Amino acid sequence: MSRDFERQRQFTRRAVILGLGQAALTTVLLGRLYFLQIAEKEKYEVLSEENRISLRLIIPPRGVIKDRYGIPLAENRRNFRLQLIPEKVGSNNDTLTSLAKFLQLSDGELARIRSDIDKRKAFAPILIHNNLDWEQVAELELNNLDLPGANIEVGQTRHYPFEDVTAHVLGYVAPISETELSKNVYGDDPLVRSPELRVGKKGIEKNYESLLRGSAGSSQLEVNAYGRIIRELETDDGKPGTSLTMTLDIELQKMAMQLMHGQSGSAVVMNADSGEILVLASAPGFDPNKFNNGISVKDWEDLLSNAYTPLLNKAVSGLYAPGSTFKAVTALAALDSGLVDPNYHVYCDGQIDLGNAKFHCWKKGGHGTLDLTGAIRESCDVYFYDVAQKLGIDRIAETARGVGLGAATGIDIPGEKNGLIPDRRWKSQRFKAGWHKGETLVAGIGQGYILTTPLQLATMTAHIVNGGRRITPHLLLGDPNKDDGVDEATDSAKGEGDVADNSKGIKFSKKHLQFVVEAMNQVVNAPNGTAHGARISTPGMEMGGKTGTAQVRRISMAERATGVIKNENLPWKERDHALFIGFAPVDKPKYVAAVVIEHGGGGSAVAAPIARDLLREAQKRDPELAAKAAAIAKPA
Repeated sequence: MSRDFERQRQFTRRAVILGLGQAALTTVLLGRLYFLQIAEKEKYEVLSEENRISLRLIIPPRGVIKDRYGIPLAENRRNFRLQLIPEKVGSNNDTLTSLAKFLQLSDGELARIRSDIDKRKAFAPILIHNNLDWEQVAELELNNLDLPGANIEVGQTRHYPFEDVTAHVLGYVAPISETELSKNVYGDDPLVRSPELRVGKKGIEKNYESLLRGSAGSSQLEVNAYGRIIRELETDDGKPGTSLTMTLDIELQKMAMQLMHGQSGSAVVMNADSGEILVLASAPGFDPNKFNNGISVKDWEDLLSNAYTPLLNKAVSGLYAPGSTFKAVTALAALDSGLVDPNYHVYCDGQIDLGNAKFHCWKKGGHGTLDLTGAIRESCDVYFYDVAQKLGIDRIAETARGVGLGAATGIDIPGEKNGLIPDRRWKSQRFKAGWHKGETLVAGIGQGYILTTPLQLATMTAHIVNGGRRITPHLLLGDPNKDDGVDEATDSAKGEGDVADNSKGIKFSKKHLQFVVEAMNQVVNAPNGTAHGARISTPGMEMGGKTGTAQVRRISMAERATGVIKNENLPWKERDHALFIGFAPVDKPKYVAAVVIEHGGGGSAVAAPIARDLLREAQKRDPELAAKAAAIAKPA
């Protein structure tokens, strides 16, 4: 009996312990349920909604870019994209095989598509082909019943209607690279993570990326546990990118590219008072439309291997010795220094001696006796060798920097080069060597270490012809952040009285500036001027300017003795660069131009006619100047 009682007591104790354990577990469970369903109710409701609702970003339309007259230069076009939903195709490969024939898909493209199918869920659409043309769309739609799982979606793509004509100014858009993402190049905007986003990689597209991109929209989609879309709940289209108006005149830009067809070179036309750029052309160009969705390997290799370097924006990044166009700077330095006056004469017999070295004039036999005007008009090298000796390199360099050479102009596109204006200090730091007198002589005629960009040459010309006022070349017409259309960056600092202050704080006499302008007038309009053959004969539209021919090879004494080889008989890479700077009209200059044709030969024969045609057309397209010329031409 006592044994049975003991067993019953143990059983009861164990039952109590088990009951207490069950009660404790029930209490914990109820407490947890209370915590999840009552205390944390709002939190888990949000998480539940996030699992049920998928928030997707919508890429806004990119801002349109227009020329000064409202003609679209970069716009958005409908993009027909072919997608494939694998689950509707199943294991049958007939659809993919048919699409490969329709679209002539390469083995690499097919491998990419199959890889995407393996990686992604069966209901997720796979991109087959972008930018379908209308004929492809029509053929696919006609065969739609035989292509299960294939469907065409309509999006937007960037389009450049003028292709290579505006390529270097506008740049292009392309997908963001993994390197750019890792470096956070485009900031924290959630849009940059979208694989369909295209961002500016060059030119205006890059410089004004944040304005052109706009703000992302969003789409709320109801999805199931597998991520399949059930329905769309709400859509916000976002804010489209800001449209921009450029200072560019597309008709003049097209003309510049046509005039340089078959050449490697650049041309700039700019308003000398405001800095507005009407032409910024670099030839040859490239088709920026090919970069939207990834340029082909063949097209990329063709661009890289082209000897004319079509990817380089020569107008802002090409570096050239300015040649005789630099003589305008040397003349200004000579006048402003007081070491030379307009009546200073030099006899040119074709060469000048410096120690055992001989420095030759471009004209064999020489020019005879010339004053400063004559030396500019006929581009006498010996005269400027003599003047450069008197000035010294530091004074020449100071004047060159004062008119905008040797530093970036601040134009609103990336990639601008600084150029180079050497002096004693620079050579000492760069080469740990002293400056030689012979280097001063060649610098006086724009050779040696001096390097400039065509845009800098145009800016230099503007400094000279507008009375020394500081301008900043720019492509954006007005400020998109202001309603009044005024671009503060282009506000000119006007000089007062007889002395004009420029950006470097150097004071040039307006009388001396005007003297150089008049001498450049004679370069074109005097019968013995080097550019007389390229003059503008339309009354009221005459231009002034300065020719330049920059050597790219050394001419030996032996070659001079037997006769210097003509440019046309040399390999293309060994021919001289042809340069010209100009302005118009001569009585009150409004437009300036700079043209550089790589290995083009003589500036008067090759570069000057291009500048002439551009300056003449710019005046014809200017209502005020055209009316003035018409009034002059009208008989009394």
